[in-house]
Amino acid sequence: MSDLIILLEGTEAGHRAAMMLALMAAFLHALFGAMQKGRFDPWLSRGAIDGAYALMAAPFAFFVVPFPEPHMWVIFLAAWVIHTIYKLLMAMAYTRGAYTVVYPVVRGTGPLFTVIGAWLLFGEVFTWIQWLGVFTLLAGIYGLAAFNLRTLSVGRDTMPMALALAVMTGLFVAGYTTWDAYGIRATADPFTFLAWFFMIDGLVFPVIAGLRYRSMITPPPLIPLLRMGAIGAVIAIASFGSIMLATRLDKVGEAAVLRETSTVFAALIGWLMLRERVGRAQIALMALIAAGAVIVEMGG
Repeated sequence: MSDLIILLEGTEAGHRAAMMLALMAAFLHALFGAMQKGRFDPWLSRGAIDGAYALMAAPFAFFVVPFPEPHMWVIFLAAWVIHTIYKLLMAMAYTRGAYTVVYPVVRGTGPLFTVIGAWLLFGEVFTWIQWLGVFTLLAGIYGLAAFNLRTLSVGRDTMPMALALAVMTGLFVAGYTTWDAYGIRATADPFTFLAWFFMIDGLVFPVIAGLRYRSMITPPPLIPLLRMGAIGAVIAIASFGSIMLATRLDKVGEAAVLRETSTVFAALIGWLMLRERVGRAQIALMALIAAGAVIVEMGG
């Protein structure tokens, strides 16, 4: 599998594969976000998911993939710091705000700064048509967040803080997308990065979640929480692995923009799973998001 990824890098077939991987990551990431915001406390959800994917990744890290090169440890350390701050901010935002408002703001902030980061770090350049697509997508994402905010009936008192946290979280989304793309390109075998990343990244939040669980007056049943963590871990590995492989195969900026069609999937999940209303205006805004992604892809 590693040889195939390396063979496809920078080719037209690799470009098509990256597009499909980014779209798959979009759907899976929206599903992952709904799981973290859903039945359980967001801190507990994240801890259960992280602990599960650390356990899943450990055998692959130690016994399957090649051992990381010496220079990779600094990259892993920086990635661990960026992701930990991102997850802290994300949990804080979800605790204070509705999923259909917080999630679009996070995902809308990310791609713009990722495109800028990809230009600074990798020298990637977007055409003016692609920039038109980026701003079309952003207009749809932020429009969706604004619409959901206007129609929100509960939790309005905590929403300003939730929105501020969502913007900060989006900046860290851009940071980890760009840095992780650098990391997966810095090692000979891309699966070395993925296996070791998941094992290292999953060490912090289980501790935070465990302390929070013990402090709760009425904690949720442990078995359903752990079951959700195992399912969420599989989704997280598939989602993050897909977008990281996409950034190795093709341009980081394009993959990041395509992934933000996750906002469309998030609205559908909010409607189907969380029973949140989706009207004609939201459908139109979701179409605008999809159109922006198509413009970016066609303008490259």
